[in-house]
Amino acid sequence: MTDQNALPSDPLRTDIPSLSGGIAARELTFGQRLTIRARRARRNTVKLAVRVAVKAWDDSIFAKSAAAAFWQTLSLAPLLLGVLGSLGYVGTWFGPDTVQIVESKIISFSRDLFSSSVVSDLIEPTVKDVLGKGRGAVVSVGFVLSLWAGSSAMATFVDSIVEAHDQQDLRHPVWQRIFALLLYVAFLVASVFILPLVALGPALIGRVLPAPWRATGLQLLDFFYYPGVGLLLIIVLTTLYKLALHTSLPWHRLFGGALVAAVFFIAASEVLRRYLAWVTQTGVSYGALATPIAFLLFTYFLGFAVILGAEFNAAVQEFWPARATRMEQVKEWIANQLTGDSSDAEAETTETTEKSPPSSSDTPDRPRAAS
Repeated sequence: MTDQNALPSDPLRTDIPSLSGGIAARELTFGQRLTIRARRARRNTVKLAVRVAVKAWDDSIFAKSAAAAFWQTLSLAPLLLGVLGSLGYVGTWFGPDTVQIVESKIISFSRDLFSSSVVSDLIEPTVKDVLGKGRGAVVSVGFVLSLWAGSSAMATFVDSIVEAHDQQDLRHPVWQRIFALLLYVAFLVASVFILPLVALGPALIGRVLPAPWRATGLQLLDFFYYPGVGLLLIIVLTTLYKLALHTSLPWHRLFGGALVAAVFFIAASEVLRRYLAWVTQTGVSYGALATPIAFLLFTYFLGFAVILGAEFNAAVQEFWPARATRMEQVKEWIANQLTGDSSDAEAETTETTEKSPPSSSDTPDRPRAAS
């Protein structure tokens, strides 16, 4: 018989019963359930953060970020040549001043991400130089060669994303480099049509709105413009995470890594801008190398953020595996039909069933011998 007045063996946890089931689990209050879930979420968050850090270190995230920064810096001029040069062919579809508006938007958006010296000494002169060449440079041999140079940064990101998910052996290295080039061209073509819509979107919507709503609508557009552009960039990065993988994951499972990458880069760029401003105020100068070094630091953190997001998605997949996408299931089914794995598996199952002795439940009851 149990003494009801006896002290519990663990007095520190009697206020939070276990969730293993039974009457104790049903008698939990809402506050107790919330406390248990908060502890469980905190424990899982710590485990996930540790796993992301270990995977990032094992995959040499610092070396890959440095390589990505180098190729991004080398690919800046080819990228702007491809985007702004190609924009000259479709700019007239959106308006006569489309290229100039896109140029101003690129420069103004760059001022929110990079330091003023990087924008004024590097990005703005490069943009004006590319626009000065005109769209005729797009049909030149130099532009075709710039596609290969511009896709080098994309190839670095694809290699890092694939390795983060341990899929580096599923695609041939030569085909992966060509795949990165095709992916770069696809994003280049998409940006040619998306950038005018992003740059001219507020003006076009303002023309469509009725006169009584125009002032309020433009204020709302100005307020949500940069958050909307940020969300668009997160969607683009999520698409990159999905397309880069050989064995893809559901799109919504990759959104978390893109969000982590965006938050990290915004925080890192803000810290870096403050640091560069402090260095300038203290009188420390790198001379003519100040602007390239600052731009390299920004691109380094950008590459670090993209790779960190891929490592986050891979760690989440390890802890909570996602079901294969429908496309992957269809591919697996077709592969099984072509190779005959499904028929072989069924034959093995039938053969095993025939050879296995019958169980006691399958054996019919035999009449007992009379004593």
